[in-house]
Amino acid sequence: MNELVSDPAAPQEAFLLPPQFTLTLAVQEDDIDDFNHVNNVVYLGWMARTAWAHSKQLGFDFAAYRQRDCGFVVTRHEIDYKAAAQAGEHVHVGTWVTVNDGRLRLRRRFQMLAGDGRELAQGLSDFAAMKISTGRATRMHKDYVIGYPVAVGSENLFLQA
Repeated sequence: MNELVSDPAAPQEAFLLPPQFTLTLAVQEDDIDDFNHVNNVVYLGWMARTAWAHSKQLGFDFAAYRQRDCGFVVTRHEIDYKAAAQAGEHVHVGTWVTVNDGRLRLRRRFQMLAGDGRELAQGLSDFAAMKISTGRATRMHKDYVIGYPVAVGSENLFLQA
């Protein structure tokens, strides 16, 4: 598992726009594949960890989901790789909620930067609201409509990048 790094400042000016949340991680030796760079599956893990950490910061940990009998499950991931990360580097993963339809669907965008500001990857995750007790899709809880605010203009910005 990647080590959380407490304080290296994320290069904010290198992000497409200021992230709603940033998680900084240290690349570990176990993240490196036979091509001597971070394996593609690791990027997906970084996205999942960042989304969950942001959700918790917004007040929605799993206990909050359980209390509402409603949480979000992934329906789709997409990652565009731009450059390779190496062992020992710090990676800053910025995230934005770019779509919240107030009913079923939530989308997050991600941008991953090396410590020097180099763009490593961009990604997205689509989520659907799920009733925890049944495992079936459901209308999202009213608390999520305002609790997961959309970063204004973010979806269009990523479509142009």
